[in-house]
Amino acid sequence: MSSTEARTVTHLLEQLQAGDSAALDRLFPIVYEELRVIAHAHRQRWHGDDTLGTTALVHEAYVKLVGVERPGAKSHAHFLAVTGKAMRHILCNYSRARRRVKRGGDLQQVPLDAVSDAAMPFDLSAEQADALARLESALERLEQTDPRLSRMVECRFFGDMSIADTATALNLSPATVKRDWALARAWLFREMQQ
Repeated sequence: MSSTEARTVTHLLEQLQAGDSAALDRLFPIVYEELRVIAHAHRQRWHGDDTLGTTALVHEAYVKLVGVERPGAKSHAHFLAVTGKAMRHILCNYSRARRRVKRGGDLQQVPLDAVSDAAMPFDLSAEQADALARLESALERLEQTDPRLSRMVECRFFGDMSIADTATALNLSPATVKRDWALARAWLFREMQQ
């Protein structure tokens, strides 16, 4: 992203904070390709769910952000962090739904003559859904234990942000981000193994 685009993004975020809800509509086309790259990285990690493609994930994140009165982003890096968190919640909600479906939670009582073959709405493998659910559970525990490390994971993993962007978004030094990122990954690995 060019410096001019970054300034435009910051200006639009300021307008959004001031209550101009239309600013998000002007912001989205500017950051769309960048969000597609982030969403594509998530899709590569959690492949198999053909109903939630890269474009769908970007659009669902946008819809989620539109529903927030003021997303709280003050800069381009902050916006990416907020969007990464939105993508995390979307993926985890799909995972929960997939696990619910797997256990028969989507079954509805219908008359026998109305039964038809219905396609399963989610195509995550059971292992992928379980791994994502374990990750979400571990992140919730991490958020209780150390909210800063939880935000770090949202930025780095779900926001696909660089160390520099994460440092800007969290108002930390790059060295602190590197240390905390290593700590967060180790903590999550240990928690997910249990």
